[in-house]
Amino acid sequence: MMIRCVRFGDLSCSASKVLLQKQTPKAQAVIVARYQNQALPARSIQNGASFSQQHGYKYDESSKFGSSFCIVGGVAFLGIGVYKYFTESKANAAEVVGSTEANDQEVEDVLGVPPVPELPAQVQYLLIGGGTASYAAMRAIKKRDVSAKVLIISEEAHLPYMRPPLSKELWYSDDRDLAKNLEFKTWNGKKRNVYYEKPDYYCEPGELPSKSEGGVAVANNKKVASINPVDNVVTLEDGTEIKYEKCLIATGGQPRNLPIFKKSSEEIQSKVSVYRTASDFSELDKLTDEVKSVTVIGGGFMGSELSCALGHKGKQAGFEVNQVFPESGNMGNVLPEYLTKWTTGKVQREGVNVITGTVVNDVSMEDGRLKLQLRSGQEIITDHVVVAVGLNIDTSLADSAGLETDDKLGGYRVNAELQARSNIWVAGDASCFFDAKLGRRRVEHHDHAVVSGRLAGENMTGAQKPYYHQSMFWSDLGPEVGYEAIGIIDSTLPTVGVFAKATAQDTPRAAEESGLRADADESTKNAEVSTKPSPTSEEFGKGVVFYLRQQKVVGVLLWNVFGRMPIARKVIRDQEAYGDYTEVAKLFKIHSDELD
Repeated sequence: MMIRCVRFGDLSCSASKVLLQKQTPKAQAVIVARYQNQALPARSIQNGASFSQQHGYKYDESSKFGSSFCIVGGVAFLGIGVYKYFTESKANAAEVVGSTEANDQEVEDVLGVPPVPELPAQVQYLLIGGGTASYAAMRAIKKRDVSAKVLIISEEAHLPYMRPPLSKELWYSDDRDLAKNLEFKTWNGKKRNVYYEKPDYYCEPGELPSKSEGGVAVANNKKVASINPVDNVVTLEDGTEIKYEKCLIATGGQPRNLPIFKKSSEEIQSKVSVYRTASDFSELDKLTDEVKSVTVIGGGFMGSELSCALGHKGKQAGFEVNQVFPESGNMGNVLPEYLTKWTTGKVQREGVNVITGTVVNDVSMEDGRLKLQLRSGQEIITDHVVVAVGLNIDTSLADSAGLETDDKLGGYRVNAELQARSNIWVAGDASCFFDAKLGRRRVEHHDHAVVSGRLAGENMTGAQKPYYHQSMFWSDLGPEVGYEAIGIIDSTLPTVGVFAKATAQDTPRAAEESGLRADADESTKNAEVSTKPSPTSEEFGKGVVFYLRQQKVVGVLLWNVFGRMPIARKVIRDQEAYGDYTEVAKLFKIHSDELD
């Protein structure tokens, strides 16, 4: 490799000296000198005259004999060189190629040629957070402004991905190698992975300013430490400053741990984990290949879904799964008591040892395993504990950015357009927004991340749209039982449930196969009403649960009923008091054997 130094005079000599001192492989430093417009070594011999910048050319009488000697010697060394060249190993060649980039960087350092920066100094749209809300905002921005330049700053090592499969489909794959690559089959058998886009969709962050037609970049493993809303500048933890025109905060939250584990010894803490990210899935999946027992703490959405998923794998891999929580049954904070008990039975049938109404009072080590002492007096010996008890919402940027937070609900308080202050919007789990029908709320579900992210992105491009959409959420306890819900789903509210006997078509798997699982925003004005009689069922095969506040419906839960979410939205939007909820349930066609 030849390295050409393009500076002149003493500086070029210094460059050559530095390069040679670095022992650059197969490199020859050549100085392009201003003098004589000739390419010369730092000190060269030409036609018997030596040249230096201080003394010019000086004739050397001894050069005649030296020239003859050099000719003979040169021929000999040429032969040796040719032989050596053809006998060099491929390993050496690979080493030279591999060192080229490093050598080029050395040249840039020596000569002062600026490399492409890791991060741009200024961006048009800056999205803080690498999750679903940021991705949805980016898509909305690009739809309205095709030449937009968008930078996503993510604390994770992964490109934007969807979280729901981490506690659902990934664990039910028959091909475990697929799961290890974050690939899975949906309930209807379609193969896909968790990532929203292929890697080549994104450009390098440093290349973003040069993208004349716009582009999207993700800066992984970076964290924003502060925001200066006056100058529109964010500062990263490493001190890097980036100026923005429009900024979105979609930082979500961090999974909670329990004090009893956080204050324990390092040995105990090494056997306790939380669960939220793709990396958490990969670590837990690998860990459960070798354990005899896993215990999940928490009985909410994540805890119950994860327990069922681990129970499924445990049956195949031969480990036991325990689940511990203080409520009377699974999802006890959102489901009516009768449905909670039924759900707990379903989780138990998945192979999970469900222990309700208690918490962990003490933890210690016994023969290399964890010993959990429960308040009920029970003891559990287990190899690993997974804590799934909700999120701590990240509002760490509030002080520096001068943003208001909600003491009761958590998150950043935003207006109807999801704007926190000039040029700053908030979406996803971290947004505490005002719902015109249900009051101020904060929602921690995938659909809300999609909808709020999309709206924030549109408003960042000047749409000025208010947030009126009622986002939904869903949970699956395996491929056979699932529910979708919308509005305020709180077990402390009065509820009215109408149920019917389920058929083989009333499952998450069948809903996906029929294309009914997607949340389509179709019109509900002409919703057909079924007039078939309402059989009763003690098995709660499928049905509708209405959550009431002041006799008005504020939440709807569809139990193994799919494709009816637009109707649920209309019921909440109308805010009417109904005398007979059996008649209202007919809107959802729970008595029809055919999903349409």
